[in-house]
Amino acid sequence: MTRFIRLFVAALRGSETNFTSGNINRALFLLSVPMILEMVMESLFAIVDIFFVAQIGTEAVATVGLTESVLTLVYSVAIGLSTAATALVARRVGETDRAGASAAVGQVILISLSLAVLMSLTGVLFAEQILSLMGGDAHLIANGAGFTRMIFASAPAIMLLYTLSGCLRGAGRASDAMRSLWLANGVNIVLCPLLIFGWGPIPELGVMGSAVATTIGRTVGVLYQLYALTRPGSTVQIRRADVTPNPALIRSLLGLAAGGTGQFLVSSASWVFLTRILSTFGSDVVAGYTIAIRIIVFTILPSWGMANAAATLVGQNLGAGQADRAETSAWRAATCNMVFLALVGIAFFLGATTIVQLFNSNPAVVSVAVDALHIFCAGYIFFAYGMVLSQALNGAGDTRTPTIINIVSFWLVEIPLAYTLAHTLNWGPTGVFWSVATSETLLAVLAVFVFRRGRWKGVQV
Repeated sequence: MTRFIRLFVAALRGSETNFTSGNINRALFLLSVPMILEMVMESLFAIVDIFFVAQIGTEAVATVGLTESVLTLVYSVAIGLSTAATALVARRVGETDRAGASAAVGQVILISLSLAVLMSLTGVLFAEQILSLMGGDAHLIANGAGFTRMIFASAPAIMLLYTLSGCLRGAGRASDAMRSLWLANGVNIVLCPLLIFGWGPIPELGVMGSAVATTIGRTVGVLYQLYALTRPGSTVQIRRADVTPNPALIRSLLGLAAGGTGQFLVSSASWVFLTRILSTFGSDVVAGYTIAIRIIVFTILPSWGMANAAATLVGQNLGAGQADRAETSAWRAATCNMVFLALVGIAFFLGATTIVQLFNSNPAVVSVAVDALHIFCAGYIFFAYGMVLSQALNGAGDTRTPTIINIVSFWLVEIPLAYTLAHTLNWGPTGVFWSVATSETLLAVLAVFVFRRGRWKGVQV
């Protein structure tokens, strides 16, 4: 136990950054712990905001929901560029090319700010039109346009918080990425109630207060990341010259980012289509499905931490010319993830009703959510391998292959199968749930097949 505590503390401190030698299990643990906590912090942002905004009223929640749905475009670009940053920085660190790693970070900052400013201007100038396009009524638009403008104005902070985290993860400094999210969330948690409801000399801003608090929190997180990437003696230390446009490096980053963005958009779109199919069965079904998905997303955060750790390990070890160690690291992470998700699956299968009732007591909603959790559990073991190996391919710089796998699994199989089972074969909502388990299993099989072929070992970034 004492040894575990020491290792856990070492993971939080982030004392190690190069993982091209030594025990693979140790490396996986040191990277996974801060990455898992980082994932938890990212989810906490949305939970905190909606918790306080919900106390204002339904219209405020709707404003946040409509704005966030459009803001998915910003998130998708940020996630794609973050994936590219991790792959490129990890490769340079593995090659012990600190100057190259720093140059990559500089170009990530340049691209992030350029794209974010374009999207920010669009949202600020067309806030009313965006809310109208998403179905907001005149009253909601009049009261919520300010919130939408503020959130889009914060696009640079949103973008950099994601992309600089990707840079830090690639550099093996996952603990710094974790701490930046801790700071951002801490500021947001303190400011949200103060700015939304007012206190003393602080005026009551309503839903706008949520936007201001979130923006300040994210900005503080980004400032910490910039400090971590500029302080002397760091693995990666960016200088002014690193943010001078480098066309070749920009092309490389954008090429990698396109695949990462595509993967996020493909998976996000598939959930939209599944929700649309389920909506034909009534609001209770949609509510049950939504609760089940929220539970699933939160409980697999450790899995995403392990998957991101695998991406860093693969990138660094390929850079060091150790393809076999990169492969072993990915398989080891996938096996650990499989064990974890198997335990989660058992817990869900045995205690699904109790867990769901914490969120909703309506028998019809509970029944749907429990059914969804039971069926999703069937694909958990396969899902464990699929998510880790897909991220491992991303870490190797092969973002194109996981995108193709996602398109095949989600668009060519999951959506048509969901409709066929639900309506043509009259399985109802259960058919949709089985389509999810089937597509995730297929994704895992394809990811294993591609990963075993080993072509990713020769990808140059």
